[in-house]
Amino acid sequence: MLEFLTTVNGFVWGPPLMILLIGTGILLTIRLNLLQVFKLPMALKLIFAARNTGSGDINSFQALCTALAATVGTGNIVGVATAVKAGGPGALFWMWLAAFFGMATKYAEGVLAVKYRIIDENGNASGGPMYYIENGLGKKFKPLAVMFAVFGVMTAALGSGTFTQVNAITSILNVSFDLPVLYTAGVLTVLVAFIIIGGLQSIANVASKIVPFMAVLYIITTVSILCVFSDQVIPAIKLVLDSAFTGTAATGGFLGATMMLAMRSGIARGIYSNEAGLGSAPIVAAAAKTKWPAEQGLVSMTGTFIDTIIICTLTGLSLIVTGVWCGDVNGAALTEAAFSAAFPFAAKYLLTSGLVLFAFTTIIGWSYYGERCMEYLVGVKGIMPYRYVYIALVGCGAFLKLETIWVIADIVNGLMALPNLIALIGLSGVVVAETKRYFEYWGEVRKRKAHFKELKAEGK
Repeated sequence: MLEFLTTVNGFVWGPPLMILLIGTGILLTIRLNLLQVFKLPMALKLIFAARNTGSGDINSFQALCTALAATVGTGNIVGVATAVKAGGPGALFWMWLAAFFGMATKYAEGVLAVKYRIIDENGNASGGPMYYIENGLGKKFKPLAVMFAVFGVMTAALGSGTFTQVNAITSILNVSFDLPVLYTAGVLTVLVAFIIIGGLQSIANVASKIVPFMAVLYIITTVSILCVFSDQVIPAIKLVLDSAFTGTAATGGFLGATMMLAMRSGIARGIYSNEAGLGSAPIVAAAAKTKWPAEQGLVSMTGTFIDTIIICTLTGLSLIVTGVWCGDVNGAALTEAAFSAAFPFAAKYLLTSGLVLFAFTTIIGWSYYGERCMEYLVGVKGIMPYRYVYIALVGCGAFLKLETIWVIADIVNGLMALPNLIALIGLSGVVVAETKRYFEYWGEVRKRKAHFKELKAEGK
């Protein structure tokens, strides 16, 4: 069974899905006239300057932090290391490419999430791919919406939100500080229960405090590594660009990274990390207080920029400048080796704190994704039972080593993308129209302000 599921997983996360994900990003990039380039400064400004005047449950900053809580996880540390180890330094270039087009995809997801959101029986905003599939594409596409919601619940409960993250936390604390798995799992379960029982407001409040802290801490750490090995930064970037198209074999018997392997490793890990196109982030984007779908789309877009262009890049360059990428270790151990090369005495503490915070925020972020999917399937009556089950799964996650469950989780995570991408392509015209409407409005506002300024200057 495991062998069969592994084969299926390889197909799901293989070239067809990669091509569809990147292809959708290219389509949206063209239709939006390189919006992720020309409007990125505006998007970054909106993180803190969005008006938050529309209907919704949380402000745009909290929505972004909650989305980042779910996306910035162990993949930024372990996933990048795995990609660079498997595909060589060139994998980082293809990660950048996936993120570039992924920003357009993430923007479209945010626009549609706000455009087609609803208010549920509890008075809370609810949205995401299941709603813009059914209400945007039409009722005849509801089976696709149901498919997405089912896959979303399974991904949250079986893998991305529970088992893999819990295991990451308990394992590294046990190895690094000899903390008993039982005690760590107990404390973790209590903390998660305390946060998610309070719903989105509680999750968003925690995420908006932890995510900026953990991001800044990790960025400072990795930038410090680059400073220590500053003479290797330019050669490292050159190596990334060169090996992206030629493939680079590491010293010491590396298997040999071809261009195709670098491309597949980088794109797959990049998408897996930032989740652009998978349809998870728009679930929380729908709860943002805004009356402009395009505005939240711009804020959502910055999530991919922060996750991959900044955090994943810093991880990848740290592995390359220190030279550890061509060693014998892989995964978290590879990243720890990079940290140790710069900070031999503090590496363990820096990496452990990063992994624990990244994994913990992923747990609470994905709890909300699964909750909204469950609500779509059975209504608000399913919310509290879902939360209790989710807490229970977190509690037992540390003691489960069922590879079959994890492979299934990877499969359904990839399958979430299919109905979402169909909707993004089918509703790309709506995204373009909403974008045009938003920028035309602000164009008129700027004209009026300029006119009033002229009148004031003339003393009228």
